[in-house]
Amino acid sequence: MKDEKKATRQSYGEALLELGKKNKDIVVLDADLAGATKTELFAKEFPDRFLDMGIAESNMISTSAGLATCGKIPYASTFAVFAAGRAYDQIRTSICYPNLNVKICATHAGITVGEDGATHQMIEDISLMRTLPNMTVISTSDDVQTKWAVEEISKINGPVYLRLARLATPIIYEESQQFEIGKAVQIGNGTDATIFATGVTVQEALKAKKELEKRGINIRVIDIHTIKPIDKETIIRCAKETNLLISVEDHNIIGGLGSSIAEVLTEEYPKKLIRLGIKDTFGKSGKAEDLMQYFGITAEKVCQEGRAILAKKCEFFVNFLK
Repeated sequence: MKDEKKATRQSYGEALLELGKKNKDIVVLDADLAGATKTELFAKEFPDRFLDMGIAESNMISTSAGLATCGKIPYASTFAVFAAGRAYDQIRTSICYPNLNVKICATHAGITVGEDGATHQMIEDISLMRTLPNMTVISTSDDVQTKWAVEEISKINGPVYLRLARLATPIIYEESQQFEIGKAVQIGNGTDATIFATGVTVQEALKAKKELEKRGINIRVIDIHTIKPIDKETIIRCAKETNLLISVEDHNIIGGLGSSIAEVLTEEYPKKLIRLGIKDTFGKSGKAEDLMQYFGITAEKVCQEGRAILAKKCEFFVNFLK
């Protein structure tokens, strides 16, 4: 990871601007949050292709559906709590049911919204969106990956939910990194444990990897940027090749990344999975970093689970030497 940090919502705004220059069918809609979602960058350059719908998220989604039927590629932008929550009915019936080409780009997802508190901390959106037929669900971890995703989803003919964060996080990947929708990214080849992560928790998984390696525990991190369709092949391979499986997410542990992985394991290769995330509760108001600590989705918490491997290793060698 690099020292430089950038919020994926900022990367989204920058990528939208560049995409707009390449593709005249791109239109952007926002619900009175252009400054926060960073769609203001697109609006300034292409005012004739930008619609501020006001505080009317459901109407924004319905309008996006209409634009899609006219051959446009709408990017509908607002906070995750409004996109996946308030406008769920319109997403389900007006976009997913007719399988329309609308990109729902939701910023400020998870508890890392911070001081906005529980009402604005959307920790159920992955669960809601991945259960919808025809929907692709993507959760990006850094600037490079987000800019790739913003352009790549324009090439998919169908609904997409792109999950973005408010919190600035380190840039993980080089510009040359290759990504593919539906294919996770593996970082490291450790066989002691696999840490599955998505979005802002990828940085925490990488910190844990570095710390555990100092203790002789070899870890691989799997960045699952595409929650649906999920990379079954990589999950099964990691289950076979590593001793411990851990998932960590800025989301309710019910229905999110951990549940998605558990579904694959149950059907294909049964193995225990330790799920770290929000334990079926609402969020709280506080600084993003403090909330991550409180809810146990930090490198420190991952390391606690990983150290159990070291304890088992030591126990094995003690018994072996007796």
